[in-house]
Amino acid sequence: QVQLVESGGGLVQAGGSLGVNCTTSVRLPSNYAMGWFRQAPGKEREFVAAISWAGLRTYYGDSFRDRATISRDDAKKAVDLHMDSLKPEDTAVYYCAAADARGWAPDRIAKFTSEYAYWGQGTQVTVSS
Repeated sequence: QVQLVESGGGLVQAGGSLGVNCTTSVRLPSNYAMGWFRQAPGKEREFVAAISWAGLRTYYGDSFRDRATISRDDAKKAVDLHMDSLKPEDTAVYYCAAADARGWAPDRIAKFTSEYAYWGQGTQVTVSS
């Protein structure tokens, strides 16, 4: 069982930056590919960013390409998401997720919710105009 706890959300002005953090209950690196998703009220959960289990590859959704950086700190058992140039439409609950990557190539990433078995409770990010 993998437990994920997000933190770092909050209120930020448009154009600002914010980092959200995901702490895991498993030692990194391990056979888990990690990802971030977001969900705004009334909308489906949307892919934001992912990193392969070996940390060899990152991938970003269209909404955050060139505006976000996902990284993992194995010593802290954490995966961070840093977001720049935030817009009011980025307001959402941001979720950390872990996918069982046993048997995956070290550069394979997961970008669909169905690929992830473990989810955190989410952290609210609000961007004011």
